[in-house]
Amino acid sequence: MITETPHPRSAQLPRLRWQSQCVLLATVPLAGCWAALAILSVIGTPHMAWIAWEALGISIAFAALVFAMRAATLGAAITGGIFTCALCLQTPGWHTALWPLLALFLLTHAATRFGRSRKEQLGIAEGNRGRTASQVAANLGVGVLAGIPEIAARLGGYPFQRIALIAMLAAFAEATADTVSSELGQVLGGEPRMLTTFRRVPPGTDGAITLLGTFSGSLAALIVIAVGAFALAVPRTDALLALAAAVIGLFVDSLLGAIPERRGWLNNDAVNALSTLTAAALAASFSTP
Repeated sequence: MITETPHPRSAQLPRLRWQSQCVLLATVPLAGCWAALAILSVIGTPHMAWIAWEALGISIAFAALVFAMRAATLGAAITGGIFTCALCLQTPGWHTALWPLLALFLLTHAATRFGRSRKEQLGIAEGNRGRTASQVAANLGVGVLAGIPEIAARLGGYPFQRIALIAMLAAFAEATADTVSSELGQVLGGEPRMLTTFRRVPPGTDGAITLLGTFSGSLAALIVIAVGAFALAVPRTDALLALAAAVIGLFVDSLLGAIPERRGWLNNDAVNALSTLTAAALAASFSTP
């Protein structure tokens, strides 16, 4: 198995920053507006008001923790807080999508910190300020939006629940696999090769892949899906469909990095967003009766 090595985050072309802004505008306002409407719909109901207060409390605490750990900028922490609030409202209580989100955060944070001195020598280490808002939106936005039908399924009986959960897990798993494979593949994966030609290339080349990196990323995706399947009572078959979609999405990420990103057509945020979207769409299509 193979996987990509890290994209040099400093190589974002200024002329493509509009793509990062588009990713933000396509995910954060929608998630935030939906969360606000969901809070307003339940906060006045005595037996359901706890859902709103729980979501607000957890999201604020999570955003504060991430910012205090310097894992994200202030804007990124706020973005993560909005997404956390939306996920908490979609799946309130102990059986919540926050568990796979927590697994995603712990795995990606550990992978980013692993071998940092080596990454600094190669000039591909993440900045000391952590991830930006657009990076958070690119990695989490699709998964959060995919889960919005979940609350409709719980309250109104719409037939979205199964597809929403599988698509959400696939998107989160792909985002985790991408980061873990990139960060660990650089340190442990050996000499990278281009996905399209299999020629040896310098570390940090867009679209480059390594054997051990893919294994690490796929294992990380499996962990996220296992946590999500246990917490959300997702059947084993559906969990395997989500895992397959996530792994395919990981290769799509490398392919997008090897062709349109290297040619200056897409930036890394756009690549990440499209990869998670691919994983979610594939998972949804796999699960459609």
